[in-house]
Amino acid sequence: MKEEAYFDEAKVLEEMKQDSIAAFNQLYSKYAPILYQRLLRLLKNPESVEEILQDVFLKIWNKREEIIPEKGFKTFIYRIADNMAIDLFRKIGRDKALQLELWAASISFYLHTEERVLDKEKVSIVQEAIQSLPPKRRDILMQCKFEEKSYKEVAEMMGISVSTVSNQLVSAMKDIREYIVKNYREDYLISLIFIAVLAF
Repeated sequence: MKEEAYFDEAKVLEEMKQDSIAAFNQLYSKYAPILYQRLLRLLKNPESVEEILQDVFLKIWNKREEIIPEKGFKTFIYRIADNMAIDLFRKIGRDKALQLELWAASISFYLHTEERVLDKEKVSIVQEAIQSLPPKRRDILMQCKFEEKSYKEVAEMMGISVSTVSNQLVSAMKDIREYIVKNYREDYLISLIFIAVLAF
């Protein structure tokens, strides 16, 4: 079995600072897959992920002279990616469909995160919103998002159609979003989504 070649990151960074395209490509090969998976969990859209990745690494290249290898490149590139995520979440405030889609992707994070790991207030707000749902809708949400059952499994257990499960789940997401916006302001919802994304 061939051993993985040693990667001298500090040396590669210094070479990139001297305008080495080869060094830049090495860093891209190492970090792009990590960022890709992180962003894909958020966006659920490979094309959007590729677009953001290009922006991240373009910025890395343009700021290459500012990089200090001793401080750690991973921290540097994650800061750039997170700042771009913040820009995305500013856009969410104007795009209700995208906001709902990302909220649906984030809700599982709060269902599986213990209060001691995260700000108790944020977890309790989500739990409060879930408790406000009609019982049947809440049950479907918990089975799909917390117990991670398939739509088909939930439909068979509850004696309803798969499309009903899907529709009820969408309605649950809308209801939770509206509850938080009504009681805690819309920017609080965006903050909750952003925290879930950064935790991936």
